[in-house]
Amino acid sequence: MIASLTGGVVEGDGELTLTGFGKIEEAGEGQITFIANPKYAHFIHTTRASAVLVSTGFDAGGPVRPVLIKVADPYSALAELLTAFERMKPRPQGIEQPSHIADTAEVADGVYIGAFSYIGEGAKIGPGASIYPQCYVGAGCVVGEGTVLRPGVKVYEGCVIGARCILHSGTVIGADGFGFAPKGEIYEKIPQIGNVVIEDDVEIGANTCIDRATFGHTVIGAGTKLDNLIQVAHNVEIGRNNVFAAQTGVAGSTHIGDSNRVGGQCGFAGHIRVGNDNEFGAQSGIPNSVGDRQRLIGYPAVDARRFAKTQVYLKRLEQLFAAKGK
Repeated sequence: MIASLTGGVVEGDGELTLTGFGKIEEAGEGQITFIANPKYAHFIHTTRASAVLVSTGFDAGGPVRPVLIKVADPYSALAELLTAFERMKPRPQGIEQPSHIADTAEVADGVYIGAFSYIGEGAKIGPGASIYPQCYVGAGCVVGEGTVLRPGVKVYEGCVIGARCILHSGTVIGADGFGFAPKGEIYEKIPQIGNVVIEDDVEIGANTCIDRATFGHTVIGAGTKLDNLIQVAHNVEIGRNNVFAAQTGVAGSTHIGDSNRVGGQCGFAGHIRVGNDNEFGAQSGIPNSVGDRQRLIGYPAVDARRFAKTQVYLKRLEQLFAAKGK
């Protein structure tokens, strides 16, 4: 079954029964593990796992104890197996008490609502959605089919979440954007009357905040994955199939395209445009607009090759100045 699910070729006992997963250096009898990075290849001779996912070109250098399942991409194959395993787990059902569901809210069939959750007036909860305990879904919100709100998620009024999304604990969707107008010695609050729209198949990590628009929409495109502790400001538009690592911040009204890969602790200035298929190294600062298919790192972010050369020169500064002094 595992080979057919992953499109793999088995080397060894094809009838082996497996009961779980484990890290290659810790897995035991009955577990399956994987090798995606060559630096872990030597564990193939010491692992106690019963089966190992490896790449099609993997050469163990001789006989090994575990069954090998050769696949095109071991990491992707592992993701498929873990997804199938998760789907086999029993899902919570029904509406727990105490919880509050407004009379005008629409709750579809197969929805789970955990204890101490609040569903506001006119909210719509799609079929098979799971809203875990202590969640808040404000008035007029939409939660799509099969979407999961983990414990303690807060979705402010009027926000829209698509189908098959996962929002982890502590996530806040639709808090006010950071809008204040200077008035003499004080700052006067600018009401934020827009909303947040999260499209289908988005996953948002724990304690991430996505602010509502001043007016219009803050948008997270389909398939995008945001890590923990990310800040997305008002009126930002993030396209499809992006991945953002933790502690990244995107300032207001910035537009980011599709299929970008953003390392941890990156910062995007406001009112800029970022194209498609870019890669930003960790701790990059992006003050200006960026085109397509670039690899940038540093503060301010520059081409990755230029950055690497600069680091070489910086390490030699003391030596260069000493030579000049002579």
